Amino acid sequence: MTANGWLQFLIYFVVLLVCMRPLGIYIAGVFSGKYSFLGPLEKAIYRVCGVRDAEEMSWREYAVAMLLFSGVSLVLTYIFERVQLHLPWNPQHLPGVSSLLAWNTAVSFTTNTNWQAYTPETTMSYFTQMVGLAYHNFFSGAVGIAVAIALVRGIARRESKTIGNFWVDTTRACLYVLLPICIVYALALVGQGAIQNLHPYTVAHTLEHQTQTIAQGPVASQEAIKMLGTNGGGFFNANSAHPFENPTPFSNFLEMFSIFLIGAALTVTLGRMTGSPGHGWAVFACMSVLFAAGFTVAYWAEAHPNPTLHGVDQRAGTLQSGGNMEGKETRFGVADSALFATITTDASCGAINSWHDSFTPLGGMVPLTNIMLGEIIFGGVGSGLYGMIIFVVLSVFIAGLMVGRTPEYLGKKIEAFDVKMSMLYVLIFPLVILTLSAISVLCPAGLAGITNPGPHGLSQILYAYSSAAGNNGSAFGGLNANTTWYNTTLGFTMLSGRFLMMIPMLALAGNLARKKSIPPSPGTFPVNTALFTVLLTGVILIVGALTFFPALSLGPILEHLLLQHGTLFS
Repeated sequence: MTANGWLQFLIYFVVLLVCMRPLGIYIAGVFSGKYSFLGPLEKAIYRVCGVRDAEEMSWREYAVAMLLFSGVSLVLTYIFERVQLHLPWNPQHLPGVSSLLAWNTAVSFTTNTNWQAYTPETTMSYFTQMVGLAYHNFFSGAVGIAVAIALVRGIARRESKTIGNFWVDTTRACLYVLLPICIVYALALVGQGAIQNLHPYTVAHTLEHQTQTIAQGPVASQEAIKMLGTNGGGFFNANSAHPFENPTPFSNFLEMFSIFLIGAALTVTLGRMTGSPGHGWAVFACMSVLFAAGFTVAYWAEAHPNPTLHGVDQRAGTLQSGGNMEGKETRFGVADSALFATITTDASCGAINSWHDSFTPLGGMVPLTNIMLGEIIFGGVGSGLYGMIIFVVLSVFIAGLMVGRTPEYLGKKIEAFDVKMSMLYVLIFPLVILTLSAISVLCPAGLAGITNPGPHGLSQILYAYSSAAGNNGSAFGGLNANTTWYNTTLGFTMLSGRFLMMIPMLALAGNLARKKSIPPSPGTFPVNTALFTVLLTGVILIVGALTFFPALSLGPILEHLLLQHGTLFS
C-alpha cells in the first residue's frame, strides 16, 4: 500500500463529491418537469408510440408497463442474435448465436446484468452489438432510474393513487440524462484513443511471419453507456483491460468516475424531491463508508504478495514485491485494479480492468461481498437507490421498535405492509443465490464448470449466482458458464434478481404514496443524522453477515487460511 494509491482514491472521491450534487439537482428537475429543452423531440416520441404523457399510473400499472417493455425487448434481442448472419453490419460474417447462449445474453442485457458467457469479438456482429445490446444498455439503465424515481415519488407524495408514468420516466431518463452525457463521454474516449468504426477486422502480419486478427468496431460509443449506465458488458473479452476500450490512465479514471456518477447523484435527487436534503446526504454517507471499507480491504489484500510465491525465493526476495500482480494490467497496477474492482461491484456495473479470479482470497471476497450486500453501495443506476431505500425502511422500523412507537419515515408511518414488501425484497436475493449455488455444488453439471477445486471453486459458483442475481455481470472468470446448466439457471437468476425484486418495491412505492403526512413527534427517529447513518450501515452489515457469512467462510475465508499454510489445490 502506497501514498500514491491512497491519493488516487482521495482524488476520485473528491471529484465525485464535487460533481454529484449539480447532477442530482438536475435529475430532480428532469423528473419534476422543470426541464423541457428537448420538448419537441420528446412529444414526437410520445405521438409515435401512442403514449398519453399526461396520464399517471398506479403502482400496478407501472409494474405491468415495465414488465411488458422489458419482455418485448428481450424477445427482439434474442431474435437479433439468432439471425445476425442475415443482418447488416456483420463484416466478419459471424454466424447466429446458439439458442441457449442467445437466451442467456438477451436476459442478461434486458436485466442490466450484461453477463457474458461468450467472447464478444468472435460471437456478436456490429449490428447485434449496436442495435441489440447497446439498446439495452440505454433502456435497462433508464428503467432502473425510472423505477427509483417512482419510489422517491411514493415517499414524497401524500394521499396519491399514482406514482408517475413509466413511459414518460423512461423516455426522460434516456433523453435528458443518459444520451447527453454519453455523447460527450464517447467523444472524450475517442480523444484518448478508444476506437470507433465499422471496419472489418484487421489482419496483421507479425515479425514471426504469422498472422494476427485485430478486432475493430464501434467501441467508444458502447463503452460510454456501458459505464454510465452501470451495464458492464465489454465490446472485447478483455473488457476494460483492453487498450481499445480503456487506452490511458485518464480514460481509466473517467470510466471509474462514470460508474458511480448517477448512483451518487440520485442520493441528492432523493433529498431534493422529498424535501429532506439531509436524508439524501445521510444515505450517501452510508454508501461512502461501505465503499471506503471495501476498497481498504481489497487494496490491503492485493498489496501483499501470494504467500506461496513469497516463500519460493526467500533469499532473493519476494517474487511479487509490488503486491499480487497476477491477472492485473500493468498500466494500472494494484491500486487502480483494487479501486476499479471495488467500484464496479459496488455499482452493479460488472466492467473489469483486472481478473477477479486472480485476486487473493480476501481481495476477491470484497467484490463478492459487495454484490451479496444487494448492490446498494451506490449500486446500478436507480437500482442502488431503491435497494438502499428498502434498507432505510427496515432501519426505521427497527428504530421504532427501540423506542416503542410506530415507525415513521419522512412523515409516513411504516406499517405491516411496508415491512412485508421490504422483507420480501431482501429475502428473494439470498434465496435464489444460495439455493442454486447449493444445487450446483452437488450436481455434475454444476461442478463441470469450475476450473479450481477446493474452496476457490465454491467461490466461483457463489460469485456467478451473486453476480447474476445482483445484475452485476462480472465473474470469477475461471468458471465455464457457457453450458446448458449455467446458461439456463443464470438466466433465471438474472430475471429473478431484476423483476421479482422490482415488484415488491413498486408495491411499497404505491402504498407510501397513499399515506397521509404526519408531523414529527418526540418519538420520531430522525433520518438525516450521523446516528441514522450508523444504524443504516449496521443493519446492512448484520443482514449481509447473517445471510452470507457461512457461505463466505467455506469459500474465500477458508481459502485464505489454507493459503497461509501453503495448501494449494490443483
